[in-house]
Amino acid sequence: MVEHRMIDVNGIRLHIAEEGEGPLVVLLHGFPESWHSWRHQFGPLAAAGFRVVAPDQRGYGRSDHPADVDAYSILHLVGDVVGLVHALGEEKAYIVGHDWGAPVAWHTAMLRPDLVLGVAGLSVPPPSRGPEPPLAAMDKAFGGRFYWNYFNRPGVADAEFAEDTRTALRKFFYAASGDAPGEIMQPMVDPERGWLAGMPDPEVLPDWFTEDDLDVLTESFAGGFTGGLNWYRNLDRNWELTAPWQDAVITPPALYVYGDRDIVAAFPGTPEFIETLPDRIPHLHRKPVKLAGCGHWTQQERPDEVNEALIDFLGTRR
Repeated sequence: MVEHRMIDVNGIRLHIAEEGEGPLVVLLHGFPESWHSWRHQFGPLAAAGFRVVAPDQRGYGRSDHPADVDAYSILHLVGDVVGLVHALGEEKAYIVGHDWGAPVAWHTAMLRPDLVLGVAGLSVPPPSRGPEPPLAAMDKAFGGRFYWNYFNRPGVADAEFAEDTRTALRKFFYAASGDAPGEIMQPMVDPERGWLAGMPDPEVLPDWFTEDDLDVLTESFAGGFTGGLNWYRNLDRNWELTAPWQDAVITPPALYVYGDRDIVAAFPGTPEFIETLPDRIPHLHRKPVKLAGCGHWTQQERPDEVNEALIDFLGTRR
């Protein structure tokens, strides 16, 4: 059974869900998600002999929501992972992340390889620090209409998403899933209409995301979306803070899994970057795992395939 508790980490309190005994596996969710996004991984990973822990990351769910935007930098987020591993009485762990959780996992492996037994990223590939700040680059490329730039406007997306939290989340999850019809388009926002206006609103949810799942997720955003959005508001600051690790190599054993209908994997330059991962990561467990028909919500849309890939990866590293 999954158990829940609060734990003091890195100067804040985090809510964690945990199950199982054995080597520690930390599961890091993305936006707009919570620990619940890993609901299909707890049982199988615990049965395979691992201690599975998924926090609500800072700014999410029942965990603390620092008011200062600067408190959500990548160094704070990696610090939370390091602190969590130690607070759980461990010296090393496997770190697995999806969406925003993936950059946290990758950076933990890059900055603290001594702590990471293995790292797996779902949807978002390992970091590649470009020649200019990412918000500035996307603003230049798309005239300020890329969703990162929309999220960077203080209070704007916060208010749009909080107006009807359940509808916002329902639209998010369907629009970015492999079930949504049509071609994969770059996520642009009409600054006058907002982001949700152009998203389809399904009459029936996909089988992998039930009304009960939506209930749990909606409740976790009762305090609003600002905490999660503040992660995006640190993108340029993260670029500055990580300058010392320009072109650094991720040395722990690694796994990358993504869907062929994931909008993130279709970002400008990303398909070509994914092809080069076997040359960039010396201990990549296998070639990037591409899941046919899968959208952005990797471990929720394709739990059996993700669990199989994770257990295969983790099992060979014990």
